[in-house]
Amino acid sequence: MDKELIALIGIILTIIGYTAYIRSILTGTTMPHPFSWIIWGSLTAIAFFAQIAENAGPGAWITGTTAAVSFGIVALAYYKSRDFEITRADWITFLAGLSAIPLWLVTEDPLWAVILITVIDALGFFPTFRKCWNRPGNELPLHYVIAGLKFVLSLAALDTLNLTTALYPASLVLMNWVFIAMLYWRRYRLHGTKPHVKIG
Repeated sequence: MDKELIALIGIILTIIGYTAYIRSILTGTTMPHPFSWIIWGSLTAIAFFAQIAENAGPGAWITGTTAAVSFGIVALAYYKSRDFEITRADWITFLAGLSAIPLWLVTEDPLWAVILITVIDALGFFPTFRKCWNRPGNELPLHYVIAGLKFVLSLAALDTLNLTTALYPASLVLMNWVFIAMLYWRRYRLHGTKPHVKIG
């Protein structure tokens, strides 16, 4: 399949996923943790400009779209989600994630740079994981299903497939879909009901 077409499909999926997610925030169903989204937005924005500098072409389209919307979700999180709890552990992982970004920027070895950004992204997931461990109904699983799927497409659109190019998007597929599994497991444990086919 043509890589431009793969990237376009990824963008369409991104828009669908974020539209559903933003609607869920506006209705008060979803309460995203701003710390996670600040880290994710920062990482994807830096990655986008790095891709542009390296002439990534269509492979950068999904990254740029994701970065722009991520910062919009940060603003919505502060505006709508008034009752989320920010713990000391959230602050530690948030500051650790932000402090690691400069290390990533000055790392000369591309593989170590990718390893660093993968670790930072995982740290960014922690506040959302912690929040949803206690309140699994406060996130929209559909968004994370699509997020994992769009990075599968990102992997498919790579011109060169190796550990350096594939580690980060592969980790995003894993993190998003592990998060979905955790959401449903916690919903089952807390409410005693089996997960439905519906993913919203």
